[in-house]
Amino acid sequence: MELHDVWFVLIAVLWTGYFFLEGFDFGVGVLTRLLARNRAEKRVLINTIGPVWDGNEVWLLTAGGATFAAFPEWYATLFSGFYLPLLAILICLIVRGVAFEYRAKRPEENWQRNWETAIFWTSLLPAFLWGVAFGNIVRGVRLDADFEYVGTVWDLLNPYALLGGLVTLTLFTFHGTVFTALKTVGDIRERARKLALQVGVVTAVLALVFLLWTQVENGDGASLVALGVAVASLVAALGANQAGREGWAFTLSGVTIVAAVAMLFLTLFPNVMPSTLDPEWSLTVTNASSSPYTLKIMTWLAVVATPLVLLYQGWTYWVFRKRIGTQHIADLVH
Repeated sequence: MELHDVWFVLIAVLWTGYFFLEGFDFGVGVLTRLLARNRAEKRVLINTIGPVWDGNEVWLLTAGGATFAAFPEWYATLFSGFYLPLLAILICLIVRGVAFEYRAKRPEENWQRNWETAIFWTSLLPAFLWGVAFGNIVRGVRLDADFEYVGTVWDLLNPYALLGGLVTLTLFTFHGTVFTALKTVGDIRERARKLALQVGVVTAVLALVFLLWTQVENGDGASLVALGVAVASLVAALGANQAGREGWAFTLSGVTIVAAVAMLFLTLFPNVMPSTLDPEWSLTVTNASSSPYTLKIMTWLAVVATPLVLLYQGWTYWVFRKRIGTQHIADLVH
């Protein structure tokens, strides 16, 4: 296996880790409007992800940086062609981070309510737009002979990509719902389990249609196996949720995300961005990659840094592993 193939796999792993981790905190952000009945419950939801949301975003920074260094042509084409949706995601992530930090800086109800509204929308929009972006990457876009995007932003809003956005939105919301059931106690935990069933059924229908569409258009034997794992784990997650096994439900919903993202990258390889104008104009792991020397240096850096990142992030989750409920929220007017 060549180094550019290795880095394609590593970038796929980074995006998978990002969607696994950021997926549930996007979902929890959406639940601040769908599940919480009062300000105390909103605070409970926010507190479940408060210690970890910023660490989850490290995976996005690493995935973006790795793409820039390992596949600069892919990075340049992606960020120029998808400029507006990626800018919208960036703005949402900035506002979202500010909302988490500033929400409790003042006691006025309007101040906190406005930041809570910001958390909801800046969780919902990226969850949808990431699906749109990756749907277009897998489907292919209008690239010319110079590997430049010659379409418009409206070309990105095609049925396949929009369905992909709905899949990521509902899947992340389901992932966040089972995470909430895992991390809370009392009435909010029970309502989270009931909502997880409803969201999970919708997710299963949308995901099945999207993944079958992907398989028919670009799939092979390996992607079919990934599709089967994604569907089976989602069904199993629904069963575990109904049985009150929140730990298993969360693990299996995570497996669903991992298998679904793996399927997308399997159908994409060896391309990194197919051209719908001419297959010869597609960006591949070969023509979009950096020099072998650059990839070699990056590989050694990854060998040293990756275990450290995994250790400190795992330690964070271990420290903040306990459940919380409204009884742990003091000095708050409901």
